[in-house]
Amino acid sequence: MASKLEFARLPAPDGVNGWWESLPSPPAAKLLRGERRFDFVVVGGGITGLCAARRLAELAPEASVALVEADRIGRSTAGRNSGFFVDLPHDISSESYSRSVDADKADVRMQRHGIDYVRSVVREHGIQCDWRDDGKFHASVNRRGKEALKHFADGLQRIGENFEWLDEAGIAKVTGTSFYHGAIFTPGCSTVQPAALMRGLSSTMQPNVEVFELSPVRRLEHMSSEKLLSFAEGTIRAGNVVLCTNAYAATFGDHPNGLLPVYTFASLSRVMTSAEVEALGGIDSWALIPADPMGTTIRRLSTNRICIRNHFAFRPGLEVSQADLRKARHLHQRSFERRFPMLKNVELEYTWGGALCLSANSGALFGKRDDGLYQAIGCNGLGLSRGSASGKVIAEYALGMTNDMTEQLLNQTKPRPLPVRPIADVAVSAAIWVKEFSAGAEL
Repeated sequence: MASKLEFARLPAPDGVNGWWESLPSPPAAKLLRGERRFDFVVVGGGITGLCAARRLAELAPEASVALVEADRIGRSTAGRNSGFFVDLPHDISSESYSRSVDADKADVRMQRHGIDYVRSVVREHGIQCDWRDDGKFHASVNRRGKEALKHFADGLQRIGENFEWLDEAGIAKVTGTSFYHGAIFTPGCSTVQPAALMRGLSSTMQPNVEVFELSPVRRLEHMSSEKLLSFAEGTIRAGNVVLCTNAYAATFGDHPNGLLPVYTFASLSRVMTSAEVEALGGIDSWALIPADPMGTTIRRLSTNRICIRNHFAFRPGLEVSQADLRKARHLHQRSFERRFPMLKNVELEYTWGGALCLSANSGALFGKRDDGLYQAIGCNGLGLSRGSASGKVIAEYALGMTNDMTEQLLNQTKPRPLPVRPIADVAVSAAIWVKEFSAGAEL
């Protein structure tokens, strides 16, 4: 027995996930019970793990693959985001989302690789997840936001990406509200109902993949020639293990790895009536990101609901309190009312939190961790596009394949080490507070 990993934190019921709750009830979960053996085990049923398991099965159809998830697939983190497959630079630590020309081009290449892969699966299997290739809007509400958009536009021009400026009337025609003063439209972003996508990816796995839900791994032991994964009601022996646990990897063992579990929060409105839809106006589906990355993200859905997302909180225990959820709901309600004064009686039906896996320097973990143990962890606010790409590529790497995309991920920056706790807690929380405060009207 050479090494051991303890899985110290597991998904918690952090509010009521509106994406999940607005879907029909899923089939009963299949739990891991008894003693099993697989050639590959993928730990984590988010977008990264789903793509890793699928790619392993595609490339090695003779191999047995297990995908294990601690919660229901689609109910936990990957099904809790705002549903943006972002293709362009999106560094949320930057006021303009972008960094440098080379880094931005690498981001675009990687993110589009992931988007293309998932889109092809959705189309092949007819997954009903409201997949839309309609682009997104970056919108500003004041002079500071407009300057951030100009900086972002300059970055897009430097890397040769198309975009379109909208004035106040132009963005109002899209959204139905006069709240925004201007916007940039970028055509390459795709949007999705994230919980429906995760369910669809899981239910269309190849025959050599077995999916286990509500089956948290408690311990992973490295034996002489295989791995032993322990569960509440059974074990798995495996030749290879791929870790796709994102924010939950921040708690492996006693050694900090620079990963920051930062929660963000969202609310989903009830379905609007036909009169309310008419009062709002605009088009029936759009996706909007604020000029300031700490501001408020909005999606209007074809189901006549509105999703609103803002507020960040550092929660290293990977669990939020009822006070956190109450604060988030209050902020969401305030932001909703400021943007949509014509919708005075439209309640927010669901409010929830979900953990982002960030690092202080936008680094991530990718590659071989130990013999037969691989990892693809850390998306820095780009869970869907970056996660799908890294999941696909880590599967290829585990099977001995290398290409330009593999080298790009292997050579990316590793997460910068953090100060010891509680110094890190105070520093990260203070940085979030300052950034949210500076976002001002963008909230």
